[in-house]
Amino acid sequence: MANTHEIKVQRREDEGKGASRRLRHAGQVPAIVYGGELNPVSIQLNHNEVWLASQNDWFYSSILDLSLNGDIQKVLLRDMQRHPFKQQIMHLDFQRVNENETLRTAVPLHFLNEDKSPAGKSAEVVVTHELNEVVVECLPKDLPEFIEIDLADLAIGAVVHLSDIKLPAGVVIPELKLGKEHDVAVVIAKHAKEEAEEAPVESAEVPAAKVAKKDDK
Repeated sequence: MANTHEIKVQRREDEGKGASRRLRHAGQVPAIVYGGELNPVSIQLNHNEVWLASQNDWFYSSILDLSLNGDIQKVLLRDMQRHPFKQQIMHLDFQRVNENETLRTAVPLHFLNEDKSPAGKSAEVVVTHELNEVVVECLPKDLPEFIEIDLADLAIGAVVHLSDIKLPAGVVIPELKLGKEHDVAVVIAKHAKEEAEEAPVESAEVPAAKVAKKDDK
């Protein structure tokens, strides 16, 4: 069963940019909860507590228990706005979830034992992670905080595809239902020489004389 994490929130009465600025100056984060059969509700959260939570994968992919004076609403984080250069969270959007309805969300991928694999041990091989997360569908109770991919047997020249991922019970990758062309690579182990040969060639610069001639027309 998926883990849940409780986060305490308070009801927010004031709306608008001015009210949000005052909240941020007071160490709070303005947020909204929407979805389900209930109306959207404006809330506020302690910034330091939310910032610490945001350093963990579970904050982005787990069911969260928002606690408003003991009233618990189960939600998923759907959007986070950060300050462009400060370590500050500006706004959060949470969506209510129904425990009996299938949900779709992105889950982080954790790669294990790459350094122990034949590909990982070779100095001539470059191992690339093409994806760092994957979109899954499942019931809320089955939602994993992350999905592990064991690369202990990753061979030189091997490719790990979406269909190779071992999923927890009750979890599916909807992308795979769309056909073989959607079974994209997740991990690729290439020879460094091959990687260099496939590097894109930069386009040649247009001579200044031609640019000037074109502009004169």
